[in-house]
Amino acid sequence: MSLSHNEIPMLSKEEYDVWKIRMQAHLAAQNDDMWEVMTNGPLKIMKANPAFAITGGAPEWIEKSRAEYTTEDKNEGQS
Repeated sequence: MSLSHNEIPMLSKEEYDVWKIRMQAHLAAQNDDMWEVMTNGPLKIMKANPAFAITGGAPEWIEKSRAEYTTEDKNEGQS
């Protein structure tokens, strides 16, 4: 069974192990980091917490809301 570069492998419950390997290869061909995103979740864009008083220490980091994403933030996971 041959697959084109963009064709998503079809799942068959009898051949799950084969499908899993093909799907991992398919996702890796789309983007090297794709399988990592699938297993670990999406990249989280962080920012310094403006409400946290810094008293000579490191800033506290919190996740940015999607409304706060810059163009650079949106492109960070695409490279």
